[in-house]
Amino acid sequence: QVHVIESGGGLVQPGGSLRLSCAASGRTSGSSGVYPLAWFRRAPGKEREFVASISGLGTRTDYSDSVKGRFTISRGGVMNTVFLQMNSLESEDTARYYCAAGLRGSYSSESAWDYWGQGTQVTVSS
Repeated sequence: QVHVIESGGGLVQPGGSLRLSCAASGRTSGSSGVYPLAWFRRAPGKEREFVASISGLGTRTDYSDSVKGRFTISRGGVMNTVFLQMNSLESEDTARYYCAAGLRGSYSSESAWDYWGQGTQVTVSS
């Protein structure tokens, strides 16, 4: 059982930057320590899609093609804390961003993650 909570969302102009934070606590079925974490997002009228993920120790990161080169995922100094640095934001990035924990399969699939936060809204607009 893992509790996940996101923060850092807000309103930003196109081309601007924003940093999201996620804190997860508790244990997964496979680990009581550090574990992989991911960011997904859901835009209005769209299904939730994969954004980025990071391994338990932060040595591996993966990104969707749409954010590669603009977004950076990293682990914080506190156990199971993760950040998503978003640069060169576009209106298409407007979505509610969700943090996920409890990886059981392919990281880019929603169904592979067992625990989800409530999400934090990111709006890119002039």
